[in-house]
Amino acid sequence: MVYKILHIARDVRIAIDENKTSEQLIADEDIDTLSLNDIIRSKIVEAVRRIITEAPTHLLDGGVPFGDAVYWRSMGSGWVLLPEDFMRLLIFKMSDWERPVYEPITAADPKYQLQFSRYKGLRGNPQKPVVAIVSRAEGRALELFSCKDTTATVEQAVYFPLPRVDRDGGIDIPERCYQSVVYEAASLVLATIGQSDLSSIMSELSKQLLV
Repeated sequence: MVYKILHIARDVRIAIDENKTSEQLIADEDIDTLSLNDIIRSKIVEAVRRIITEAPTHLLDGGVPFGDAVYWRSMGSGWVLLPEDFMRLLIFKMSDWERPVYEPITAADPKYQLQFSRYKGLRGNPQKPVVAIVSRAEGRALELFSCKDTTATVEQAVYFPLPRVDRDGGIDIPERCYQSVVYEAASLVLATIGQSDLSSIMSELSKQLLV
């Protein structure tokens, strides 16, 4: 769902004001209101990025499809290029897989080397597929392990892009993550203006909502 930056900033300001003590309110007199609003707006994109990265999959809606072409290798494995604005995988499934994959591994994961084993039982397969995000000469890619043969096609492939503010001043946020984003932005703002204790409280509130 697309939310206006101005509306998010208003909700962040409300969250900050509702959780302040009288001492913190007095301390805020040294901060120009216009400057505080600028700080709030400057933290929203980072807050969205953090929350989407940390949120469990069931809280994330929307997303963008990808994976138009599969580049095949040996043993039924292959790879698809990831979009330049790729941030998080939501789901990936090949047509001959019995189940989708929601959590990719990386090249640093011990499971990654197993995907190239001569022993078939150690590699990903249509019953227990594995995908890995890696860097290639062509760019970042999602490697897939493995399919029965090269006739398989991409059945589901959805990712969440890096957050950005559109030309109308809006930003896409999963609806069930909105309040977490507000608290996380408030936490970042409070850390910037030196109110670390309240920042920690806001960060914890944000995490508690990601269930």
